[in-house]
Amino acid sequence: MKIAIVGLGYVGLPLSLQFARSGVNVIGLDIDPEKIKTLNSGQSYIKHIEPAAVAEEVGKKLFHASTDFGEVKNVEAVIICVPTPLNKNREPDISYIIKTGQSIAPHLHKGILVVLESTTYPGTTDEDLREVLEKGSGLKAGTDFHLAFSPEREDPGNPSSKVAKIPKVIGGLTPACLERTKALYGKAIESLVPVSSCRAAEATKLLENIFRGVNIALVNELKMVYDAMGIDVWEVINAAKTKPFGFMAFYPGPGLGGHCIPIDPFYLTWKAREYGQNTRFIELAGEVNTSMPQYVVHRVVDALNDQRKSVKGSKILLVGLAYKANVDDMRESPTFILLDLLKQRGAEVAYYDPFVPVINPTREHAHWTGTKSVNWDKATISQYDAVLIATAHDAVNYKELGNWAKCIVDTRNVMRQVPNPSAPVYKA
Repeated sequence: MKIAIVGLGYVGLPLSLQFARSGVNVIGLDIDPEKIKTLNSGQSYIKHIEPAAVAEEVGKKLFHASTDFGEVKNVEAVIICVPTPLNKNREPDISYIIKTGQSIAPHLHKGILVVLESTTYPGTTDEDLREVLEKGSGLKAGTDFHLAFSPEREDPGNPSSKVAKIPKVIGGLTPACLERTKALYGKAIESLVPVSSCRAAEATKLLENIFRGVNIALVNELKMVYDAMGIDVWEVINAAKTKPFGFMAFYPGPGLGGHCIPIDPFYLTWKAREYGQNTRFIELAGEVNTSMPQYVVHRVVDALNDQRKSVKGSKILLVGLAYKANVDDMRESPTFILLDLLKQRGAEVAYYDPFVPVINPTREHAHWTGTKSVNWDKATISQYDAVLIATAHDAVNYKELGNWAKCIVDTRNVMRQVPNPSAPVYKA
């Protein structure tokens, strides 16, 4: 079997390697020639994906990368794994899906299967993508070619998360489309979860991430309430999670990051308006989560005040630029917002992240492009008036931080592992 996977990022690349390991011949398509060059040389540009994993499949000739979308004419299936961000008005931007559809449509042939994995609102596959594919190919979806949606479920940085082991939700345009999709993913994924339609599969992905976003908003709000009461929310959560039923632990933080939780709920709220429906509960959770960086900055102000310093003119180091621990993924990271807010208040800011030595261009925070991580040594860390822990990477030596820093604001409760640090620690 020969397939193409479009978009070789945090979703497309591990999926490509899993299919290749399963004996499927995979063509990885991407518009970035540097990515193509790196992969075909057996290297990786994603921190948690080992170069050896790429080199093995390239060496077996089961995986190769290309910028030539004409390769689609030689495959049995195409899987689309491209970004679905929000625009500046916080509205869905499915332009990457549409452009991909336009690129592959002229090369479609009868019997081919097209699967969308990008998170989006219900109706994208059977309305927007279908229209583009039919118009560009002259073929009819469900009759001449198969169309389906299967949401990605990647968990970057989690060593126990394996692509083959994560159950795969799949929904087809027609029953025949679903059967073809089951046959495709059955070659690489151990457990399949068929649903009735593309829209049901799209809605499933949104529910998964809205569930997380709402519960994170709950503990973020409780963090602020309990802090005002002098109660440690981390202690409360750890005690509550001992209940063997009816409770699932979620943890507060400085804001939401990554390509899913800060974005996906807005896809549903936008689409719901088309049906005259309001999503007040989801939107309220979004408001709570997006307000967290402001709360953290106020905690930094309080910490500096205790040291008889003002934010203006202070040197502040943020530890952790990636949106979650132990990855190099900066997408939607709240650290960018914290950097901006503190700089606006007159602070001199810098960051340290062992996974992000330099900030590459981003859609929303291009003004930080080229900024480099500071060195990790006593002379460097001790010069800052405050250190703000935004991401709890395991690679950071928090004992050294506790001894070197003058003042620490901890949004991840990671300093609990350091007994008797020299620096005062404030939870945020």
